Amino acid sequence: MEFSAELLSILFCVGILAGIIDTIAGGGGLITIPALLFTGMPPAIALATNKLQSVFGTFTASLYFIRKKIINLKDMKLMIIIAFFSSILGGWALLKIDSSLLIKIIPILLILIGIYFLFSKDIGKVEKHKIVSTIFFTLTFVVIISFYDGFFGPGTGSFFTIAFIYFLGNNILQATAQTKILNLATNLGSLLVFSCLGEIYLLIGLVMGFGQIIGATIGAKLVISKGQKLIRPLVIIISFAMSFKLLFFST
Repeated sequence: MEFSAELLSILFCVGILAGIIDTIAGGGGLITIPALLFTGMPPAIALATNKLQSVFGTFTASLYFIRKKIINLKDMKLMIIIAFFSSILGGWALLKIDSSLLIKIIPILLILIGIYFLFSKDIGKVEKHKIVSTIFFTLTFVVIISFYDGFFGPGTGSFFTIAFIYFLGNNILQATAQTKILNLATNLGSLLVFSCLGEIYLLIGLVMGFGQIIGATIGAKLVISKGQKLIRPLVIIISFAMSFKLLFFST
């Protein structure tokens, strides 16, 4: 396929917008995947190319949060490794299992997350006591959510964020930052699977990836400067938007 300079420019801007939204609340795929499908590329290649461009955004946001010392990468080492390999298993399972049931279940979970954030005005403002140990969290929630991201994907950022806040007692800034780290690991795992299975449009992935770098930088700065006031409403909007898309526009 050949792509005009105008189309590449549009996709670059899409990457910027998606990078901002994905860094703050997750759900950037709501923008990027339809844009990639609009170019006429086959769905499998669109998904693979989407993973490539999203790696740029999650890497940029992760690096920004690490440099600002919001998170300690050493403390997340096991989580990162588990997330990477779990997403690979999820991608492998995608080839073996029908995902139609998830299309029915996930919108309900996302609606519940949106409602929870909507009516919990103080959610994530301050750190709270852990409900479970970090190792238990890693071997259960990180495994399950990362596997899901490799298998299906929509809502992964929301699931990670709510899990960090509710089960580990993180404030919303810490939860968002740690979510980006694990998103990067799962994106790399999924990208590895997709790259082995089919073609990736490298040019488009790189063009949108550079847009993601810009968007993720803006988004990360907004997360730090605005915090809970910005993240909470966007998580609500994105959760309901993803639910709506999955309920009414999935085949």
